[in-house]
Amino acid sequence: MDALEYNQRLVSFESTSNLTNAPVSDYCEEVLSGLGFAIERIEYDDPHGVRKVSVLGKKGEGTGGMAYFGHTDVVPADPWHTEDFGAFEPTIVGDRLYGRGSCDMKGSIACMFAAAERLADLPLKQPVYVTCTSDEEIGYGGATAVAQRSELFREMVAGGSRGIIGEPTMLEVVYAHKGTTGLVATSHGTASHSSTTAGLNANLAMIPYLAEMKAIHDETESSSEWQNDAFDPPTLSWNIGINDHTAAVNITPPKSVCTVYFRAMPGQEIDSLIERAQASAQECGIEFVVKSRAEPLYIDPDSPFVREVLDLAGRDTPTTVCYGTDGGMLTELSNMVVIGPGDIAQAHTWDEFIDLEQLELGTDLYARMIEEWCG
Repeated sequence: MDALEYNQRLVSFESTSNLTNAPVSDYCEEVLSGLGFAIERIEYDDPHGVRKVSVLGKKGEGTGGMAYFGHTDVVPADPWHTEDFGAFEPTIVGDRLYGRGSCDMKGSIACMFAAAERLADLPLKQPVYVTCTSDEEIGYGGATAVAQRSELFREMVAGGSRGIIGEPTMLEVVYAHKGTTGLVATSHGTASHSSTTAGLNANLAMIPYLAEMKAIHDETESSSEWQNDAFDPPTLSWNIGINDHTAAVNITPPKSVCTVYFRAMPGQEIDSLIERAQASAQECGIEFVVKSRAEPLYIDPDSPFVREVLDLAGRDTPTTVCYGTDGGMLTELSNMVVIGPGDIAQAHTWDEFIDLEQLELGTDLYARMIEEWCG
């Protein structure tokens, strides 16, 4: 099968992050087993009790070689741009394959499968590893479990495997991306008719906390300490969300929630910001939780490994991106870049697609990597 056929099959599995990804993971295991890979499964139940599965495969003896990482979960597809075909009914229109996940990032996994199939008879001097994770879109749960529990991942780290995160970059070489941190502060009150004094408005304790979050936002937007011109935008993107869950305007809100989601860049010490937010919450008497945290990805753009990838990809210079990847949870691998087919601008869109040419080029690139690093 070529990458287009693999991608069509992968997209046909509805693996939205709130659902189990076990069926598509079973398919990935079937493909990898058929290509001669030894299999390791990492399973867990998410906080909602939904079964999640990551599949790792290794082909070849020894250590080192190439370690590819992709995720099988996708974002919701509601709404979808047409009634002619569904989001999980992969459809070719012109020179594009449409479908949820076709670009982000089942197309990349498909290219890796096709490359492994193309070189199925290649004698390997070093191994090829393929990892298909769960829950990348909602907090990197699969990659976290892989980093903590996978014997094959420990082997990749010990053996110095060359890591490839296959997120869509139009096959540009990405040496760094931002990390992600999520903070949640919750104020509790008592609901009552607002014409009485029986209730307690949860927003009253939240307001001074919001003022501090605004102050941090303004500082990170203006201070060079929190900026890095290698990224666009060059700031933390300190994003504040608020929700008081008010059912009607004449009821005192019993609950007020503030979320903050920001994107640290390599080398930035963000603990002081988190501690400042936590101290403000304590002063206001409200709950505070660090909901998620993933580290930035960085490798020296002048390193020999980056030069190797640039040569294989036919590129002159590496670049950065502002989104996060599973790589933020896999930073024990010292040599790792992000490079994959498709345009990130098509990720999460209501008409997600990948150009057919990108599937061909992605397969060719991953095949060259296998030949260079493993053959």
